Amino acid sequence: MEYDPRLLFDIREIDLSATMVDIEEIRRFNKHRGEAEQIDRIVWHSEDYARAVASRLIRDDEWWVAGHVPGNPLLPAVMMVEAAAQVASYTFQVRKFAEYNFVGFTGIDRTKFRQTVSPGDQMYLLVQDVKVNIKRMISDIQGIVDGKLVFETRITGMPIVK
Repeated sequence: MEYDPRLLFDIREIDLSATMVDIEEIRRFNKHRGEAEQIDRIVWHSEDYARAVASRLIRDDEWWVAGHVPGNPLLPAVMMVEAAAQVASYTFQVRKFAEYNFVGFTGIDRTKFRQTVSPGDQMYLLVQDVKVNIKRMISDIQGIVDGKLVFETRITGMPIVK
């Protein structure tokens, strides 16, 4: 893969076919199920979880395919952002903040969509901490497909005790 200097961190040495964390382990922390699940696996994470790469295969049997641009289905932008939030939520909860059972999504900033994402695409989500403490997390996330930056955003969230 060619290096893109806009990426949050260099992923050339990361095996994107690997699985460090499978969907069952993700489900221990993220409460989303079924159609609401927007990540399939964690490909790689740093030892402190301050950086991670997650993966999501865009399937042609997903609920939105028939109606979101018929004949040329495009992954809705809001679902890209939701996938970003789910990766950030996982990396927050798996650390010392795991006593909370849900991270509420409280903000989106600096969001840009650069290319379309369609069924058959393998989207990788790069997450990097901006600020993390017991009350709040802020993460920068980028989505890439075929080595190309397709979107980027900053997600803010807070733990919710239920």
